[in-house]
Amino acid sequence: MTMSAGWYLRRLSRMGPQEIAGRVGDTVRRRRWRSARPHCPSVAGARFTAVLPAGTIAALPPDAAKRLLAEADRLMDGHAEYFGVVRDDLADPDWWRDPKTGRRAPGGYAFDVPYRNEDAVGDIKQIWEPSRHQYLTQLAAAYALTGNERYAERVAEHLRSWWAANPPLRGVHWISGIELGIRLLSWVWIRRLLDGWPGAAGLFEGNPVARNQIWHHQRWLAAFPSRGSSANNHVIAEAAGQFAAACAFGWFPSSARWRAGALRSLERQLRGNTFGSGLNRELATEYHGLVLELGLAAVAEADAAGVPVPATIRLVLLRMTDALAAVVDDRLRPPRQGDADDGHGLVVDGAGTDRWASLLATGDAVFGRLAWWPTVTGTDVRTPLLAALIRPYAKAVPRPASRPAHFADAGLTILRGPGKIWCRCDGGPHGFLAIAAHAHADALSVEVRHDGVDVLADPGTFCYHGQPEWRQYFRSTLGHNTLRLNGGDQSASGGPFLWTRHARSRVLVAETSGASDGGTARWCAEHDGYQPSVHRRRVELAAASSELRVVDEVRGPRRAVQLAFHLGPAIAADLTGNRAVLTWTRDGEDRSAVLDLPGQLSWRAHRGETDPPLGWYSPGFGRKEPSTTLVGTALLGQHSADGTEGFTTVLRFRG
Repeated sequence: MTMSAGWYLRRLSRMGPQEIAGRVGDTVRRRRWRSARPHCPSVAGARFTAVLPAGTIAALPPDAAKRLLAEADRLMDGHAEYFGVVRDDLADPDWWRDPKTGRRAPGGYAFDVPYRNEDAVGDIKQIWEPSRHQYLTQLAAAYALTGNERYAERVAEHLRSWWAANPPLRGVHWISGIELGIRLLSWVWIRRLLDGWPGAAGLFEGNPVARNQIWHHQRWLAAFPSRGSSANNHVIAEAAGQFAAACAFGWFPSSARWRAGALRSLERQLRGNTFGSGLNRELATEYHGLVLELGLAAVAEADAAGVPVPATIRLVLLRMTDALAAVVDDRLRPPRQGDADDGHGLVVDGAGTDRWASLLATGDAVFGRLAWWPTVTGTDVRTPLLAALIRPYAKAVPRPASRPAHFADAGLTILRGPGKIWCRCDGGPHGFLAIAAHAHADALSVEVRHDGVDVLADPGTFCYHGQPEWRQYFRSTLGHNTLRLNGGDQSASGGPFLWTRHARSRVLVAETSGASDGGTARWCAEHDGYQPSVHRRRVELAAASSELRVVDEVRGPRRAVQLAFHLGPAIAADLTGNRAVLTWTRDGEDRSAVLDLPGQLSWRAHRGETDPPLGWYSPGFGRKEPSTTLVGTALLGQHSADGTEGFTTVLRFRG
């Protein structure tokens, strides 16, 4: 995907004067660096002291350790999967090749590489992901656990290979700050986990090539931070990686300055990226997880190095953890909201480890769980490692006395009912900052689960670059459980990570306790994305009948209406007229529900269609599978005196 002149103009229109000035400075600096690349200063007596406390590895949970070792052995055999692409070449990887398209990224000066152009480079995320070196943290953890030097030797072999293939400022791996930041964090943990290996010092602090790479990574991050309308999760990854490296690898004349600058940025950006309620302002749940992981990892490095951090950093991470505990369903799954690209801050666990349970376990270890938190039964490797470094949070601060269900600043409301019914209602801002990069056009959408099974599902994300028709579908209004007018989205897209017009939503009613008390929980919100028409939605969850009622009202001139309900991939649907019988299986037990749809609309079931895309579910980045989408359509005029049309949908769970 290449960017047109029109895209650049639209992107420029979303920037303020300070951001424009900063980006002009970046351009000048890039040109200067092309011909004036400095050298890493010489360092004498460099040592690594940020080691794990004695006994940490021996105390790892046996089942989590077993999963890690199984993953490490797969990696040693060269096997991995990234974004739905199975690879068998990781024993000796080509760092610039995309296995999905077979293309190899061009070399040369990093800022000349057209990384958004899949025809020239390949799928950039397939190229970048292994070079975050998080699979090497898994191998290093396997060494720490077993003492088997074959894991350490493979890590060393791959690091030396990567450093040789990617000299500073050359090639595709020196383009994006988030990649450099996460890679630095991986290197810190690789060095820590290899500490018992005789070759560890020679690989890192005693290796001029490694020191040169670490220095250039930090110099790059200090020079080119994400700015202004792009200062979302990327800038937090940049700051966290910079800070971690400056703490653990504080060998250079600039280390103290880099550490102080990164800490200031991290504190400011964590506050700026997080609502007071604790939810991430991007309203993209996976980025909530990424930012929380990065923040915890940064605090671990601070405490390991004895570097004081502002109290606000720990307070934001505490609120994020409480918010996560509040919004997950009965199976510890959080909402599927906004973009998701499977990004992690620190990876030391094997396949099958629950990311969200791991974060809650870490929160329990660091902050202490509240009485209303859901129970976490799984184990992981990362929690005891982080908890061994992070000092417990002892400051008494106000925390929710009961489980929050309505987050007014984020416009997110959770309705819970009998039979483990979980419903997310979206009445929040369109996204974060001027471009709302990771937002979807999903105002007033609902997401409904029964005992953790997606019934009315958020379809997910699937892709970012290279497949514009799929990118557009998964972030469109039609791609969510909400109403579309006149064939357009509620918010206007100006590019794959750019929204030029944002629908404004407001929540009118949020009575969340009724269903759990045997009564009825209620939510109502509206948005202005279809001006001059207004879409208002009411949702009621009745405990007595296990019934969810959704009432859509549209006030305004004549319009074409589409109302979509996306079913989860486990749901089979039998649609007759305006009634759909839904069936699925959970833990070997047959479950069912009836969906009565508005009779004013003509209903069709769509599944796995490609021209245009409709009827898909993305379980993770780069992966999609057919699922059923029910779409009702009609061309309506003003059938009521005040110009209001109403549509009622009722979902009744059986048993």
